[in-house]
Amino acid sequence: MAETFLFNIAERVLEKLVHLSVQEIRLAFNVKTDLKKLEGTMISIKAVLLDAERQQHQNEKLRLCMWKLRGIFYDAEDVIDDFKCEALCKQDATNHPDINNLKVRVLGSCCLPLSFSLKMSHKIKDINGRLGKLSTEWKSFELRQCSDNRHVFRRETISFVDSSDVIGRDKDKENIISMLMKPSEDRNVPVIPIVGIGGLGKTTLAQLVYNDDRITSLFPLKIWICVSEEFDLSRLLKLIIQSVNKEERCDDSTLDGLQARLRSLLNDKKFLLVLDDVWNENQAKWVELRNLLRSTDGFSLSKIIVTTRSLDVASIMSPNRPYILKGLPLEDCLTLFTKWAFNDGAEKHYPNLIRIGEEIVKKMQRGSLGSKNIGKPTVSENG
Repeated sequence: MAETFLFNIAERVLEKLVHLSVQEIRLAFNVKTDLKKLEGTMISIKAVLLDAERQQHQNEKLRLCMWKLRGIFYDAEDVIDDFKCEALCKQDATNHPDINNLKVRVLGSCCLPLSFSLKMSHKIKDINGRLGKLSTEWKSFELRQCSDNRHVFRRETISFVDSSDVIGRDKDKENIISMLMKPSEDRNVPVIPIVGIGGLGKTTLAQLVYNDDRITSLFPLKIWICVSEEFDLSRLLKLIIQSVNKEERCDDSTLDGLQARLRSLLNDKKFLLVLDDVWNENQAKWVELRNLLRSTDGFSLSKIIVTTRSLDVASIMSPNRPYILKGLPLEDCLTLFTKWAFNDGAEKHYPNLIRIGEEIVKKMQRGSLGSKNIGKPTVSENG
């Protein structure tokens, strides 16, 4: 079914587009013009999305149209994230280790490679073209602007993963564990952001690390929280408290009461806290949570892992360079594809399907298919 939080996706993509529209990134071949066109189209679509979300269950054509929009929005977000990652790599290549503000590093003055700008230009034109084809159908629904009184969508993830299902992330796992095992240098507990596009395997990597025996020995207390869209301090404190004490009931507690209970549970405890799927770009909200955690004894020995799609989120939550998760090499992608597409050993009976699968994997690696516009896990999602 179409996502019921399409409005949130559009809002997030538009916010990222605004960040990209600043002049610090110099783009060639009318990329900025194409981005502005994309921004204008998305603004007009977003204006009536709430009405569309209300009507979709009674209108099959509208629901299918929203499903198509979902894929396009996610592809647009991938392109924007590609710009940020490329700019970050460009800055890294100039060897400025003393620049700690990621937002400055990512959006700092840099001229992106010509080949990259060309590739991005083609992708943006393709996205604008797809939106253009949908525009006539979209206008035919005669949607109206509505106020936003929806409930916030919350994604759920768990801390467990079957390591036998994971392929190609051993090196990434060891890198994160190595970072966790380094002693803290000061009172500012190290926050390790894992950054990557949707479906790349950020949550899976965090799960692998979380369940490793070395980490279990190093941190007597482990806490897994799926943050998702809503970074609400009271909600997060309740989730942390209930994770530490499964029998704790704190539904009616005030924020002050939650803080006191949290301190009593975490005092003198060395813990690992995983904040999975973080979207919050409001620094004040993060500082509130960080300061509450910092008020507990033993905090300086603890560590926090954050998984996010956003470099802006990473820069807010940590002054350190984030761990940029990359896609799997072709061989690992093919292995993972075969594992999930066939029963054990059955692939040898379907050589034609294997060849088709190889072409699919190659296409996905080239970016012809967005990792977020597929309903089922992508070939990299469990890796």
